[in-house]
Amino acid sequence: MVFAPPTTALHHPAAPRRGLALEREWDRDGPVGPRGTDANGIYREIQAMRPSRHLSIGQKLLLSAVLVGAAVSVGSLGTFASFTSTTSASSTPATGTVTIALGATGASTNRLNIGAGDIAPGDTLQRSFDLTNAGSIDLAGVTLTTTASPSSLLDTDATNGLQLVIDRCSVAWTEGGAAPAYTYTCGGSTTGALASRAVIGSTIALSNLGSLTAGATDHLRLTLTLPGTAGNTFQNITSTVIYAFTGTQRTATNK
Repeated sequence: MVFAPPTTALHHPAAPRRGLALEREWDRDGPVGPRGTDANGIYREIQAMRPSRHLSIGQKLLLSAVLVGAAVSVGSLGTFASFTSTTSASSTPATGTVTIALGATGASTNRLNIGAGDIAPGDTLQRSFDLTNAGSIDLAGVTLTTTASPSSLLDTDATNGLQLVIDRCSVAWTEGGAAPAYTYTCGGSTTGALASRAVIGSTIALSNLGSLTAGATDHLRLTLTLPGTAGNTFQNITSTVIYAFTGTQRTATNK
């Protein structure tokens, strides 16, 4: 009796026909023998030729170290040493001040707070005062704003009400008379700081002032006059006039 080898000897009953996953399964379950000598050597040959895809923990750590080292090496390619030098300096900018001030209240350097009574048409009131630039910055100008509270025809009637004049003396005014009827004479030269006008006004520019310069003082005399044209409607009325002086800094410049 003659036995012929099976015609399917090259294929294991459980051998997969294609696919890596099935090949691994066959490699794991198939007969183990020397490379190319197992019962179905064609699949063993494939497994032997394919490198292992499973790394041990040690291999993984070694691979990680190699990759990190490579990354550091690549990053260091863009880092270069260079020479440097630093120097410095400092400055202290500081602002100045704009301050104007009247003389001591109640003294001959500031009589503006002293009123008068029983004024009749044609009467005058003279009051001296000093105006000082007490700041550190020169001024471009000084203005005067006057208001009244309480108010009456004395300040609301621009024609027949009180009229205002301010004069400047190059030296301190010499005061005479008895309070409140003061009189003043100038021992130096006199110039006009404000020509005659109605007593009430806003931002009225004063002229010929020396106090535009920081630290300087002007000696001024204010005169109020009730015109002779004031009629009977001006009898027994009162106004309180407030004088407000404003200094404005000089034009900006280089420092």
